[in-house]
Amino acid sequence: MKVTATALPEVLILEPKVFGDARGFFMESFNANTFRDATGLDVQFVQDNHSRSSRGVLRGLHYQLQQPQGKLVRVAKGRVFDVAVDMRKSSPRFGQWVGVELSEENHRQLWVPAGFAHGFVVLSESADFLYKTTDYYAPAHERCLKWDDPSVGVAWPLDGLEPSLSAKDQQGRALADCDTFA
Repeated sequence: MKVTATALPEVLILEPKVFGDARGFFMESFNANTFRDATGLDVQFVQDNHSRSSRGVLRGLHYQLQQPQGKLVRVAKGRVFDVAVDMRKSSPRFGQWVGVELSEENHRQLWVPAGFAHGFVVLSESADFLYKTTDYYAPAHERCLKWDDPSVGVAWPLDGLEPSLSAKDQQGRALADCDTFA
């Protein structure tokens, strides 16, 4: 597995070994020993999630103040632009973001640690998005950073499309008004 740090060094791009031939391909999407050896992180995942969304659906930017979740995310079908934002007030990179394209072709995964908001926009006709979390979903503790907060300035590749947002995501807050991590 190849591991590459992003501009936010705690957010990692993981590229598993993919073995392919005329019949298709095989890859190990997660192995605790390989993950630990490659990243130096010893994590335990407690929940596995799968969402399907159509082009232009934007989900996020979500985080949980209590029961914060580390997430290992990937795309099984389609293409997304995946984003992480540092929500740790004490971090020198507070409010900074990083974005990575994840697709069925590149097989990339993104490690988004606890303390970061996370979201994605679908670039293909549809996308199957899979992610493992280090803690359980706790809706009472979930917060949402406004996807288009100019103080964060995420450069979403929308190509003129108006994103499709859930009611919850439409209520996202500006970074200045967000509850944050210490």
